[in-house]
Amino acid sequence: MGMRAAKHGNDRERLRALPWSNIETSLNENGWARVPRVLDARQCASLRAFYPDDQRFRSRVDMEKHRFGKGEYKYFADPLPPLVRSLRRAFYGPLARIANRWQACLGRTDRFPGTLTAFTRQCALRGQPRPTPLLLRYEAGGYNCLHQDLYGDIAFPLQVAFVLSRRNRDYEGGEFILVEQRPRAQSRADAFALERGEAIIFPNRERPVRGARGYHRVQTRHGVSRIHRGTRMTFGLIFHDAK
Repeated sequence: MGMRAAKHGNDRERLRALPWSNIETSLNENGWARVPRVLDARQCASLRAFYPDDQRFRSRVDMEKHRFGKGEYKYFADPLPPLVRSLRRAFYGPLARIANRWQACLGRTDRFPGTLTAFTRQCALRGQPRPTPLLLRYEAGGYNCLHQDLYGDIAFPLQVAFVLSRRNRDYEGGEFILVEQRPRAQSRADAFALERGEAIIFPNRERPVRGARGYHRVQTRHGVSRIHRGTRMTFGLIFHDAK
């Protein structure tokens, strides 16, 4: 138990040491930030291995049934596995500081708490007590329609996705897609071929963009392009809980 606790402590320290200034610059300038080699092969395998164990999850969603795309995903149940809990806590603190600067840019007075514990407590008080980290699985022909992950009145403005499978070995296709709709302009799309263990940080719903008259809101949606071959698995890290 002590060795396991120390290992997750080391993971948290490593994540806190990520180049957060560069990450924030990329989020502000591009609307996304890629972070390579966040998870190693062992951690990716550990997360993938949870998928068959339904006792680890609170719900399963058939995407085709709901016209969300083609594939399926499962939301983790409490208590979250230690790696999931550690990643969620480690990413929340630095991202909350970025989120609060975004709040100020948009002229909003409310701020996100400095700790994930305080934030999820706020979610629970607003009727959002269910955890939202999830695993997604796509087979050949699968895809995810453009969407926003909103589960109630409270929504944290940033989230993280990690690819757990090897591109061009375990699967082909399946690019991560991010689309921005700027005021009085056509939509802009970015496509990312992510490597195993790589993370992409992106807006949950909107972000501030500086214009000639100050900052304005830009709406974003995300999805996954069609899988051409194989199986692609993703771990999604969402910080606000659900109703």
